[in-house]
This record gives sequence, C-alpha cells and structure tokens, in this order.
Amino acid sequence: MRVGIVGVGMMGQHHARVYSEIKNCKLIGIVDKDDARAREVASAYGTVVIDSIDEMVRQRPDAVSIAVPTSLHKEVTPIFLREGISCLVEKPIAPTIKDAEAIIMAAKKGGAILMVGHIERFNPAVLKLKEMIQAGELGRLFILSTKRSGPFSPRIKDVGIIVDLATHDIDVTRFLVGREPKAVYAGYGKYRRDVEDYALILLDYGETIASIEASRFTPYKVRTLVATGSEAMVCLDYIQQSIEVCSGATRRTVDVNKKEPLKVELEHFIECVSKKKRPLVDGREGLMNLKVALTALRRGAG
Repeated sequence: MRVGIVGVGMMGQHHARVYSEIKNCKLIGIVDKDDARAREVASAYGTVVIDSIDEMVRQRPDAVSIAVPTSLHKEVTPIFLREGISCLVEKPIAPTIKDAEAIIMAAKKGGAILMVGHIERFNPAVLKLKEMIQAGELGRLFILSTKRSGPFSPRIKDVGIIVDLATHDIDVTRFLVGREPKAVYAGYGKYRRDVEDYALILLDYGETIASIEASRFTPYKVRTLVATGSEAMVCLDYIQQSIEVCSGATRRTVDVNKKEPLKVELEHFIECVSKKKRPLVDGREGLMNLKVALTALRRGAG
C-alpha cells in the first residue's frame, strides 16, 4: 500500500511515524508548505519531500492522510478524492456543513474511500466499553459524562474548542449510545482568543443524557469518561486506557488490550482502502459530528 501525507505538523508527523511502522505500507512522500519541516520529518521516517500536491497526485498513491488546518480541508481533500485516491482527513471533517458535504460528494464521484480521523473511536478502552454496554453489563445507560481539558495551546488557530476538542467526545457518545441526539444544549466562553476556550455541552439521546466538558485551562491533560447505568458505573481514562467498574460496594478493573489508537486507526484505514470497505468513521459520521458541534455553537450563542 503506497501512502502519502499532506501536512506534517504535530498530527501529521505522527501519521508519518505510524505509517513507517505498518507492515506492507510504503510512505512515498510528504507535502508541507514549510520546506524545512518537511525535510526534517521525511529524514526521520525514511521518505522524501514532494514539492506540491499536484506532484503527489501524479505519483498516484493508494491513499493519503490530510493533516492540514481545518480551514484548508475543503481546498485540499477533494483534489485527491476526485482522482480516486482515498483519504483520511483529520477531524473535524471541515469547518462548515457545506464544505463537509462537498468533500463527501468528491469521494462519491471519485469512487474513493473517505475516512475522518476521530481517533478516540479507536481507543481500546472505548471499544471495550462499547462491548460492555452492548452486553448489558451497565444495565440501562443513563448518563455519559466526559471531561477533556489541558493547558492552553496556540497550535490550533482556525477553530474553537467545540469543533477542535469536543468533537472527540461528541463522536464517542454517539458511538456508545448508537443513535443521534434528540436535542443539543450548550454554553461556552472566550478568554484568550476570538473563538471559544471553554464549553459545556449537553446532548439528549432520550433515556441517555451526555454531558461534555472541554477547556484549555487545566495544568495537565484530562481525558475521562464516566458512564452511569442502572446496574453499574464505569470510569474510563482515555490516556491510561483504563476502565474501572463500580457496582454496589464492589470495584474492579477491566482488562484492556492497550494499543496506540492512531496505529489502530491507520491500520483500519489501510484495510478499508485495500478491501474497499466502509470505514468505521466515514464521511457521514464526520458530518454528523460536525452538525452536533455547530448546533452546540449556535445554542451557546443564545
């Protein structure tokens, strides 16, 4: 499988690292507007710098990771999709519904696989919790409460915290509940930028309610989820990939087969491209996550 990468900032660099580790996967090259950065990453992972996106297309990779700023997704991704080159575009799929739909249409017209990089969907702890919910171990699922926070970072400049960070947990709660929210409520605020820095979102799934907290003001990263059901409560840590189950006076830990979520995600992408399978997080899933996030933005604006 011949793959390329467009954009080798923080996330794109990790794509390069993981692709270089996947068996039967050849990283043919990377494109980035910062030539020095491109050369640095190419040297680190045994590949080459490709001068332009057009040149990358001419080299006909089987698949490409798109890790450019969200505002550029609509500009870059369809160039490959229309040529039948499958793409994994980092989340969120796009900044607007119109742009997301254009990307999805390009994939359809080009007959290419489109996947959106909602990485937590591939976190082994999340996958294990999904199994537990489906097996009825929590009983009836009533509440999902997530917290995603960390120190302020100037790296993401084109979208606020709801579209940038909260979309992770929007996707996870949709996945765990298995249906779309009936209603979306939100509040958010701005402190250091023109976009929101902290937010609280409430998703009404009917019997299940999900609360999603996101902020940029904690001294260290917090990535947690608490699932409360009629028979048990589960505490999940995304970073540690740990699960603790509390039922009555009993506490127990659940074995999780820990793996790097990005590697699980990219291996799934490569498999979908090679076998022409629908990805777990396809364009429609990415679009639905974006719709919920943008609805939260509208609700929070009063």
